[in-house]
Amino acid sequence: MDDVLRMDRIPHIWCPGCGIGLAVTAFVNALEKMQVDLDKVCVVSGIGCTGRVAGYIKTDSFHTTHGRALPFATGLKLGNPDLKIVVFSGDGDIVSIGGNHFIHAARRNIDILVICVNNFIYAMTGGQVAPTTPRSAYTTTSPFGNFETPSNIPQLAESAGAVYVARWTSLHMRRLTQSIIEGFQKPGFSMVEVISPCAMYYSRINKLGLGIDMMKFYHDNSVIKHGEPTENLDIGFQSQIIVGKFVDRERPTFSELYKGWKKEVKTVKRES
Repeated sequence: MDDVLRMDRIPHIWCPGCGIGLAVTAFVNALEKMQVDLDKVCVVSGIGCTGRVAGYIKTDSFHTTHGRALPFATGLKLGNPDLKIVVFSGDGDIVSIGGNHFIHAARRNIDILVICVNNFIYAMTGGQVAPTTPRSAYTTTSPFGNFETPSNIPQLAESAGAVYVARWTSLHMRRLTQSIIEGFQKPGFSMVEVISPCAMYYSRINKLGLGIDMMKFYHDNSVIKHGEPTENLDIGFQSQIIVGKFVDRERPTFSELYKGWKKEVKTVKRES
């Protein structure tokens, strides 16, 4: 792990009971198992608690502006197609302010792995309601409970065009590590959602206990259903969480289509 993590920056900034560190550990384990050349990997993060991940990984990393991790990552990939780009950010960064970029990166099938840590709340900014907050859950800006329908991230990813979509909780370390490996090695836009506890805000405001209590909840209420249609993956407040690998399909990447198009255009020019 010392070869992948910047150990001089440990201990990290995340709160006791937070699951982001577990997601980072799964990612580090995946890199070590694949024995990848770290000089060929770039980690891009946005703003928020998960946005700090890029600073702990011993690769070239980019801590970008709020919601703009995917445009930065797209530019990196197109500028140097030999790099493997990993976007490691939170639900607010990816599907709220960055939602438009998420849709179009998936539509274009940019060869990027997105690890989206979903803790159902805006944590770093004070515990506000997020696009992923379950209905009836309390936040600092929904003191009577959230009445909005939350985003279904796997369904959004699939409908936009992602070629690989999986979801695990931060309890499912081995399975999460395997999905990160599969998404990393899959050509095209891959997305792994990590359901993670926020003990400081989400759990405290909703009186759900400590991080260990949330882990027990994940243990008792997570159901593995590989291949489950993504429209069935909505998450209700303190209800069953369906986890697994839901999408694994083939589609030409943006770079492949671009190369083919350039070749076709050159042929037309020569003929004319």
